[in-house]
Amino acid sequence: MTAPPARAAARGAPGRSATEAVARVARVRRGRTRHRRLVITVLALLVAAAYAASLMVGHTVYAPVDVLRVILGQEVPGASFTVGVLRLPRASLAVLVGLCFGLGGVTFQTMLRNPLASPDIIGISSGAGAAAVFGIIVLGLDGAAVSLLAIVSGLVIAMLVYLLAYRHGTAGTRLILIGIGLAAMLDSVTAYLLDRAPEWELQEAMRWLTGSLNGADWQTALPVLLALVTGGPALVAQTRNLAAVHLGDDAAAALGVRIERTRVIAVVAAVGLVAFATAATGPIAFVAFLSGPIAARIVGPRGSMLLPAALVGALLVLVADLGAQWALGTRFPVGVVTGVLGAPYLLYLIVRTNRTGGAL
Repeated sequence: MTAPPARAAARGAPGRSATEAVARVARVRRGRTRHRRLVITVLALLVAAAYAASLMVGHTVYAPVDVLRVILGQEVPGASFTVGVLRLPRASLAVLVGLCFGLGGVTFQTMLRNPLASPDIIGISSGAGAAAVFGIIVLGLDGAAVSLLAIVSGLVIAMLVYLLAYRHGTAGTRLILIGIGLAAMLDSVTAYLLDRAPEWELQEAMRWLTGSLNGADWQTALPVLLALVTGGPALVAQTRNLAAVHLGDDAAAALGVRIERTRVIAVVAAVGLVAFATAATGPIAFVAFLSGPIAARIVGPRGSMLLPAALVGALLVLVADLGAQWALGTRFPVGVVTGVLGAPYLLYLIVRTNRTGGAL
């Protein structure tokens, strides 16, 4: 005896519904993947366009053909010096430090689940800056010695913040508050040293603290490149673990993630990137802070933000430097422009956090 057609259709309906739901989920995932790839491609093209503009635009504007000939090693009157010696190292250093700041900032923000958890905010940049000012004014150091002191100090401050925040695990809010407190102390030390500094050393220290690409050369860019080649893959290798930690410690532990090991690797790699970038150019304000949130806005909250944030960081530094050099009538260090961009966002974030009762 066969079942009536209506009853058979009713029995088959749940199976069809489940199949349709799975198909919808698959379509949504494919759409998100396409959107992500498209945004990353556009960001990469924008970085390339800004890099090319940095090589062509200046007091003298050179044609793309002349710039390409210089890059290929050909002799071009005028352009060989202006582009090859001045602009090419500067633009390359801008890309490298932007990538480093973007990667370092978004790693902290992802790991601690808080957009305030940026090296600009939690004292790492302040530690490197205070050490550099101390080296310039008190110890009379310059060049590579100041950079090395800044790198070591950034790593030490990061480890100090981590250890002070550790209590049966590391709570993101506790780490941020301790970092902000240490940053305030270090900024006070920096202000005291600047107040006691002779005029020439004061100018050098202020140039370093502001964040500047002036004087960029290949010798300065090489350590940043080495840090990026070393620290970047280390962070990429932790992508899945960082995504699990972003869900919360309990969820990450349930997924088999070794939480503290992941955090230590991520902190060392991210701080190394930020410290080497800071040593090369000074603490370019808010690039690490802005890169992650901007990337999340345009890519979407799902998936790893490492590559999008790195590209956003490079684009921010390149565009800010172009604006600081040629768009404002007077030349400014790049850190002045990024500071102007970042400060309003920080105020907005604090106001939003206060209105939502601390939920970011």
